[in-house]
Amino acid sequence: MKVRNRGFEKVSIDEFTKYYSSALYEEVIMPKRKTTNSAGYDFHLITDLELHPNEEKIIPTAIKAYMQDDEYLQIVVRSSLGFKYNIRLKNQIGIIDSDYYNNPDNEGHILVSIKNEGNQILKLKKGDAFVQGIFQKYLVVDDEERPLKLRQGGIGSTQKL
Repeated sequence: MKVRNRGFEKVSIDEFTKYYSSALYEEVIMPKRKTTNSAGYDFHLITDLELHPNEEKIIPTAIKAYMQDDEYLQIVVRSSLGFKYNIRLKNQIGIIDSDYYNNPDNEGHILVSIKNEGNQILKLKKGDAFVQGIFQKYLVVDDEERPLKLRQGGIGSTQKL
């Protein structure tokens, strides 16, 4: 049996249909790297996107990520969208912790909040890549007492711990 270290899965159809028609479920594109040495896995839009200047949107990706305990998934806007259109993540960099996977609130569904800080309308088509995820290791300090609390929810739940 192959050991699963890190990767992506689609959220369940129940989680998916909180945001989209069930007819789109089979069309979800799994994140993938475009070239041999790409660090980032491109996330693709499930529907067309139009984002006007100063407009913000939360985009459900229909994707969840699993990884090792000492890893996280960093989410960033694709460089071309930042350079050409001044598109930004609302939280600047998205951090998906390993214990976000399969949490009881939303299964670890990765939601991306973006804002158009430019002066042009951004128009992307269904299937276009818009953000990328990069798996990273992290370190902890020597004298830290490991937190004993476990994640109980989805986005923002670690603020309550």
